[in-house]
Amino acid sequence: MNRPAFAFLLGAALGGCARFDGSDRTAPDVPLWFTRPGGALSVTARRVLSADARRIGDVREFSNRRPISERSVPTLDVQNGRVFVGTSDKGLYALRASDLSTLWRFETGGAVMSEPLFDNELDVVYFGSHDGALYAVRASTGELVWRYNTGSAVGRQPVRDRERLFFSNASDYIFAIDRRSGKTHWQAHRTPAMGMEIAGHAGVAFDQNRVFAAFSDGHVAALNADSGTEAWPDALDLLAGADASTEAARYLDVDTTPVVASHPQHGRVIYVAAYSTGVFAIAAATGTILWRNDRALGVADVTYWSEPAHRPEGMPADAPPLATPPLLLASSGSTGLWALDPLTGEMQWRVRVPEGGVTAAVPIAGALLVGSTGHGLHLISPLNGKGIDGIDPGLGFSSPAVAFGRTAYALSNAGTLFAVQVNPPGR
Repeated sequence: MNRPAFAFLLGAALGGCARFDGSDRTAPDVPLWFTRPGGALSVTARRVLSADARRIGDVREFSNRRPISERSVPTLDVQNGRVFVGTSDKGLYALRASDLSTLWRFETGGAVMSEPLFDNELDVVYFGSHDGALYAVRASTGELVWRYNTGSAVGRQPVRDRERLFFSNASDYIFAIDRRSGKTHWQAHRTPAMGMEIAGHAGVAFDQNRVFAAFSDGHVAALNADSGTEAWPDALDLLAGADASTEAARYLDVDTTPVVASHPQHGRVIYVAAYSTGVFAIAAATGTILWRNDRALGVADVTYWSEPAHRPEGMPADAPPLATPPLLLASSGSTGLWALDPLTGEMQWRVRVPEGGVTAAVPIAGALLVGSTGHGLHLISPLNGKGIDGIDPGLGFSSPAVAFGRTAYALSNAGTLFAVQVNPPGR
């Protein structure tokens, strides 16, 4: 059987129930996945959500079929065993985590491609729609609490700080609103770029009373969370110095949601990627570029991966804990999946993708779960990017999974939600 290097097209038997298990352990420095076990990834439930007659969204050619890219990331309510996910058929679904049966469905005026945010305190789900609105819906019943119209598609997850929600839309607006009433605190705007852009837009990140946002003109900015005014002297232009001879240089936007983490020398750092100029580490306090990897082009998502130091089973109690160096994972449709050193930007490993793109990498049970538009879901090692296991249900995945313990949920481009379980090998 001729298989591309990144494709692990293994069949997965259905059966059992998806479950949450908070006692699951992470991998040691020499992980559970040092060699490839059999049956590490299995499907425990699946549910077709999108009705073909109602689906709307981006349509593209792939293997003589015309799938619609489903881009909503599921959100979990672990305490009550619920999964919330939107689809291109204009609906947000609330499902039972155990068997993916429907609790309720909320209809909007456009495709729901954003990742919902669950507010456990208020029992409310916040999510955006391509109809230009951010919605607040009662998580137990699906009843509308409020609707906030922005005038353009809302395709990224909002973030919450106390009583405030911060989010962006596809027209380069940033909003701060009240989470209970939906009333506006402030809004900020940059004039959209006049040039070619990749579909979609970046979300926002919040840290230390600042909102970090990326825009379609290639700029990244830090905003004061209380007022919306700029916290850096100027927005940072990530397109400066771009090589005009490359194909990627045709595209202007920064679609990656900034990721905030700690740096041992520079304090809080944001990581973000511009499609045409690479991956950047930026000092959160000043907006100073700390490093840039200009080889990782076409990146659409970045993920900061780390594990706490710990003692694997069998190690003496007085032995020092093992620590695994953190990684910055950058997902690109043109150059593959990159693992970078977050301190220096140097490449640690790279997985090339034969066709299509890859989603953001999701940590699960000491491994990484990655979706691809051409070859299904893949479980890979964070140490070297080597494949462990995979499933290919057809039409691929354009949005990342969400994971808790050893269980993950992922929405395929066919509009089917899969519950998958990672089964670590015996020691």
